[in-house]
Amino acid sequence: MALMTVEEATGLVIAGAAALGVEEVPVSAATGRVLARDLIARRTQPPADMSAMDGYAVRGADIAQIPARLSVIGESAAGRPFAGRVGPGEAVRIFTGAVVPEGADTVVIQENTSRDGDVVTTLQPTAALRNVRLKGCDFAAGTAGLRAGRRLTGRDIMLAAAMDHARLPVARRPRVALIQTGDELVLPGEGTGADSEIVVSNAFGLAALARRAGAEVTDLGLVKDDLAAIRAVVARALSGEFDLMVSSGGASVGDHDLMAPALRAEGVDLSVHKIALRPGKPLMFGDRAGVRVLGLPGNPVSSHVCALTFLAPLLRAMQGDLSPGPQTAPARLAVDVPANDVRRDFMRARMARAADGAVHVTPFPSQDSAMLSVLAAADCLLIRPPFAPAGRAGDPCEIIPLDD
Repeated sequence: MALMTVEEATGLVIAGAAALGVEEVPVSAATGRVLARDLIARRTQPPADMSAMDGYAVRGADIAQIPARLSVIGESAAGRPFAGRVGPGEAVRIFTGAVVPEGADTVVIQENTSRDGDVVTTLQPTAALRNVRLKGCDFAAGTAGLRAGRRLTGRDIMLAAAMDHARLPVARRPRVALIQTGDELVLPGEGTGADSEIVVSNAFGLAALARRAGAEVTDLGLVKDDLAAIRAVVARALSGEFDLMVSSGGASVGDHDLMAPALRAEGVDLSVHKIALRPGKPLMFGDRAGVRVLGLPGNPVSSHVCALTFLAPLLRAMQGDLSPGPQTAPARLAVDVPANDVRRDFMRARMARAADGAVHVTPFPSQDSAMLSVLAAADCLLIRPPFAPAGRAGDPCEIIPLDD
């Protein structure tokens, strides 16, 4: 049977994924969450014409000829506006962030003036509206400042707060059940030191990646390679308590690879099983009654690469994120690379900024999918498409930067 392409598998994994619901959280707790509805400004910013500098608020017509002598009739400071009006031949001392008083249309910075008592003399020409932030130049009440589907950054939080929102509507976090299988696995610090033991690592990386993508993660623990035991844990994961079940291990076709039989026995319809990807060929995806199931390989590097490629984008899509990823970037090869075969290859690599400003990428000599030290040292994945010809140093390429 021909292997499914990465594009076909991605389409099936993401198909129909949408925000699971809406909840409101304090603006201070919304960083990294996905906005569920357009956020409408509740006020205008700035709420009036404001001074951008310390100086004097004047009428532009009065300083058309310099030097111009004006009578200082008051002061306007941030939070303490001048109550009167600026008339011909008059000026108001003003400070940054203060309301420009009625009648004035220009602020002359204090460095361009001299003052003697209540008389100020302007020494340099200043154009009309200079040093004035006009009312609403940032945003106006009733306009959408942030759109639904945006993952909120710290800058977005600043804008939301300035628009006078104390609470924000965000997508509910997906609830993920995490399962890892394997007779050989032991928890860190709990093994006997036997050569047959492998200290479990996938679960920690997958949980961190899922939480970074916005999910709530429940680790259902290690499960031995026993069909009944695996079915029991799968049944809990599919009970309705979770939105997505993620397994690691048992996804291939050996005698001890029991995840696919367990899933099918529990009524999961697997639409994806084996894809043309290196590392990560034995990937599974299916669903039962609205609960999605993503079966990742047990090999640590394969598991993590598949999670970056499929799990994180799926979780983002389940929060209504309009750009679920993975996000790619252009680069150039720093070394020659061989031709590729039928599978899309995600090579662990390092980036470096060259003298010409371009990002140049060097894949690690070893691409063994069990070597976590190489994965940890990498800062990007070099994408080699199926049947890509040999590449030469300097050729353009595409990468997925690793920021997890």
